[in-house]
Amino acid sequence: MNGIDRHAAEMAMTYLLDDPSPKVRLSLIEALADCSTAPRTVIRALAEDQPEIAFVAISRSRVLSDEDLVDIAARGTAETRALIAARDTVSCSVAAAIAEIGDQEEVSILLENDGAALLQRSLMRIADRLGHIADIRERLLARADLPSDARQLLAARLGDALAGCSLVQATIGAARAERVTREAGDVAALAMATAARPEELARMIAHLREAGRLSPAFLMRALCGGAGDLFVAAIVELSGVAPKRVRSILSGGRIHSIRALLESTGLGRDVGEIFAEAVLLWQREAKDGDDALHAPIATRLLDRLRSRRTPSNAAAAIAELVERLAFAEKRQLARDYASLASLQAA
Repeated sequence: MNGIDRHAAEMAMTYLLDDPSPKVRLSLIEALADCSTAPRTVIRALAEDQPEIAFVAISRSRVLSDEDLVDIAARGTAETRALIAARDTVSCSVAAAIAEIGDQEEVSILLENDGAALLQRSLMRIADRLGHIADIRERLLARADLPSDARQLLAARLGDALAGCSLVQATIGAARAERVTREAGDVAALAMATAARPEELARMIAHLREAGRLSPAFLMRALCGGAGDLFVAAIVELSGVAPKRVRSILSGGRIHSIRALLESTGLGRDVGEIFAEAVLLWQREAKDGDDALHAPIATRLLDRLRSRRTPSNAAAAIAELVERLAFAEKRQLARDYASLASLQAA
């Protein structure tokens, strides 16, 4: 078509947008949907028409830009956003818009769509907004590209859901259910942090702090569980001291400098003393050729704590945690021994 004919055709199609019969507009979009040179303004108007008309425009037309789709998603209905989420190709910006404002159905469609480009920050936003919904949580956890901080958040949401379950509360009691799920969440976070890449670890620690999960109990679990990098990163986050300085103090510092660093994170003096003892044991364990130390950190720390009194409730709670960790270590050693004996017998 020459310029004059094209202008006349575009004016005619624009006029048809006001036709009172939806059949006319449906016929128009069916004729234009696969045309790469169709007038963008006409396609844009039809994409915001009745659902059956909008479906054809959104699902088939390639004339719509990312900016158009983001604007349509923001001003449209849940059905409109579901259509956008189901397109063969969904760009990062469009996926981010749906992740920000979409409800369960639209986001589920987006997560199912192999053609949707979802950045890690979009996945984190979905986890933050809709992680309490079991279906969304399951789809997110099945993704290999889910960032560690989002995975940790979903684990916490799952723990909250279990703690709030009436069957669980009736079986073991509300208080115990809360404690068990909190400890299970700490164990899951430690496992994720151990597997996390260095660039993910700092982000995960920041999220844990924001969620109020960097408690003394969590830090002690990290230290006794061999998650040294996580413990160092947590102390950096809580103290504000440079990472190089923190690592230097924790890996080779003396008792007074270690206590000063730990107390700068907000730990009380008596709790800080227990942690300083644990750090010294961690230092000794890290040295090569120390064959005299076969017992895990929690077991050796418990032996030291039994010889002195705990002057505060906080210190007593940490001592109780260390005792539980030491018992768990003994149970694991017994399992390992039994497995080894079974293999040798076979």
